[in-house]
Amino acid sequence: MKQVFMGTVCLAALGLSGSVQAAGAGQAGNAFNPSIGLILNGTYAKFSQDPAGYAITGFPLGGESDPGTAGFSLGESELSITANIDPNWYGAFTLAMGSEDVAVENAYVQTTSLGHGLTVRGGRFFSGIGYLNEQHAHAWDFTDTALAYRALLGTQYGDDGVQLRWVAPVDLFTEVGAEWLRGDAFPAGGSANEGRGAWSGFVHFGGDVGSSSSWRAGLSYLSAKAEARITGDGDSFTGTSKVIVADVVWKWAPNGNAYNRNFKFQAEYLHSKNEGDFTPEGGSLTAYSAKPSGWYAQAVYQFMPRWRVGLRHDQLKADSPGPAFTNTVLDSQGHSPKRNSVMIDYSNSEYSRFRLQFNRDQSLPEADNQWFLQYIMSLGAHGAHIF
Repeated sequence: MKQVFMGTVCLAALGLSGSVQAAGAGQAGNAFNPSIGLILNGTYAKFSQDPAGYAITGFPLGGESDPGTAGFSLGESELSITANIDPNWYGAFTLAMGSEDVAVENAYVQTTSLGHGLTVRGGRFFSGIGYLNEQHAHAWDFTDTALAYRALLGTQYGDDGVQLRWVAPVDLFTEVGAEWLRGDAFPAGGSANEGRGAWSGFVHFGGDVGSSSSWRAGLSYLSAKAEARITGDGDSFTGTSKVIVADVVWKWAPNGNAYNRNFKFQAEYLHSKNEGDFTPEGGSLTAYSAKPSGWYAQAVYQFMPRWRVGLRHDQLKADSPGPAFTNTVLDSQGHSPKRNSVMIDYSNSEYSRFRLQFNRDQSLPEADNQWFLQYIMSLGAHGAHIF
């Protein structure tokens, strides 16, 4: 049963039906025709503070780090195409469509027949660091991502490159992975070292506890080089960002049957070390060194078929780099950003979900009360999610 753990995906698509898939492996319709799937994701949001002025005290933000737009809006909908290319290769393509932009989220090929527990992936993909990072937005248990991911990884670290994974032939699930990446996404930037500006390594362990519980824990490291990385309204950074991520997940379902009741606890701690030269908007280049960090913990309980409730707490610590950065985006102002969230969602089937969520967001000294009403609909083929 222990080795089956990583081949078991507790919740398929929207989390209600079980499915079996090797960790990181592809899910294809058949050998000749691609599987096509579409995720429709829309929100209604209400904020007590103007989301256009969103910031996290003491942190330069990159990527899509804002909390969204007020009122009705199209969330991140996804069009995915996957298929076995031939007996040795699998391919996947995901196009993410938001209210204002369209972007290639994933576009990679992956081996299927190397054997010995080895898998190689090449193209554009979400890095295997941490637990939440690899998950697409529609698979999140909350409408938005953790504050630590938003502040230290630009919401989600995805890049172009190659990835190697190895699953050890032992009873306890043991997976080791490494990536060599372009370095074009926050916290990297500028595609340093001639397009080889970032690399990562990670290890995951997991197993079953009796017939009702399973767990996974991991440790990851990301080294990212930035060359004139622009954040905010014009802040610039050249140097290195090194991020360590520790994660743990525990899942419970009576006798392994998650249909009626199940519980999931997950937590992650992120620690970053930034060194280089920072140029604030309108300011001058100054040597910069800081070690910001953050963590979150969340619990989601399905108390009856189709209904779930969840609680989440986020906490950040901005390491003030000194008086030279007073009144810049790096000035922590003695404030420790934090957020508390509560959500309830209902799934009419494994293909549709409606969610109501409230955040008490204190990313800035003045709290922002945030309400979200969200729908997530899955059309066509959609592979099961990893543990």
